[in-house]
Parts: sequence; structure tokens; C-alpha cells
Amino acid sequence: MPLLEISGLTHRFAGLCAVSDFNFIIDPHELVGIIGPNGAGKTTVFNLITGVYKATAGSIKLAGRDLVGQTPHTITRSGIARTFQNIRLFRELSVLDNVRIAHYGRMAYTPVEALLHIGRFRAEEKRITDLTLDLLSMFKLDDMANEKAKNLPYGLQRRLEIARALATGPKLLLLDEPAAGMNPNEIIQLMEFIGWIRQTFSVTIILIEHQMRLVMGICERLVVLDFGATIAAGLCAEIQNNPKVMEAYLGVEVAQ
Repeated sequence: MPLLEISGLTHRFAGLCAVSDFNFIIDPHELVGIIGPNGAGKTTVFNLITGVYKATAGSIKLAGRDLVGQTPHTITRSGIARTFQNIRLFRELSVLDNVRIAHYGRMAYTPVEALLHIGRFRAEEKRITDLTLDLLSMFKLDDMANEKAKNLPYGLQRRLEIARALATGPKLLLLDEPAAGMNPNEIIQLMEFIGWIRQTFSVTIILIEHQMRLVMGICERLVVLDFGATIAAGLCAEIQNNPKVMEAYLGVEVAQ
């Protein structure tokens, strides 16, 4: 069974069709890229998968379970986590608390126990803190655990956002332009980092990205969107020489 199967996915904003009849399948442990010019509908697809928007038509199934109409927090608990094109951290909270928060969808105490600090509260809080510190150590952020998130350099903020996403225990990780704002050396490091994440956490990854060096270097296959419609899908080498893709990016018709 595919991990994620999308069929006939369509979404309209009033008279604008942002995504049209999108079909997509990804198997466990794959790393697949979704690319296309600005405004092609890539982030809209992520918003539909994660329940930020409800699809106008079509189905989204995670391991056979339909996600359309589910709330974002329910979808997160089902096993999907994401990052954002513009980093979204709790800027005034510490690095530790930014990741601790992600564990609370699976906490084992009640609101009453939390309010009165009784029952399972203390043991569960220690467990969550220990798990968070272990994760921060894996991401080489443990030395900054008490630093406010806003004080981290840009690259480490991006790393923290990914760590927070992984703290939810996802089967599927959606990365929305993780290389945005990075220089060439940082992009090389990010390529290695994403590969490490996939192996270490046994997670399936869908990547939205404009940096072709990154996309071609780590993705196993690509799907290309333009004006909400799929114009190409296949292996990276096939996509790289596809006339429709070149036309979408360059804005001119390319001879066959």
C-alpha cells in the first residue's frame, strides 16, 4: 500500500483554480520533489494535505485513511509533519520549549493533572524533556537549549523547525523550501542533512524547492506543477530535459 495516495485533488479560491486534478503516490521511505514556478500551487498542495485548506474535490489517503475534512492536529497525530517556506517558530520561547511543545499531542496526563501538578504530570514532563534533549543532541542544538529561538542564526532556526516537526513522530515529512535564503555551501550541507534525516528517522519526505542543485541531488523523482496543473512527472533526468518544464520556467516555447 502507498504511504500517501492523492487522487483528483482540486482546490478553488472563488473563481481561481489553484490546484487542478492533482494525482500523486508516494511509497514508504521515498524522497520525492514537487517543483514549479512561483504560484504553481505547490504550497497549496501541502496546505491541502495538512488540513489547512479543505479540498474542493478529490481524496487524500494516508495508509488508506482519507484525510480530507480532518483537522490539522488530527492529521499531525495521524503521522504527517511539515515545515514552512517562512520559518515559523515560537520566537520568544527557548529552543527546548519549541520542541517540547511538539510532544504534547501524545502526552499521557489529563488537563486536571497538569493544572494541579498531580498524578502522571511530573513523570510525563520529565519524559518529554528527556526525549526533547535527546532530539536536540542529535540535531546538535542541545548546547543552545535555553537560548530563545529568535537568537539562533538562520540555518539553525531552519534545523530547529525540522527537529520540532520530527518530534511529532511523523511517517511523512513535508519540507517547504528548506533551502530558502541559504548560500551554496549551506545547500550542500542541507542535502546531506536531509539524507541523514531520512535514514535516521525512517521517514518519507516530500520536498518543495526552487534550488535545482538540491532537488536534482537528493530527489528520486519529481512532479512539476504549473498554474495548478501537473505538466510532468518522472525521474530527475527526464524532468530536466522536458520541453514543457523548460517552457514553464523560462517563459518561452522550447522546440521538441
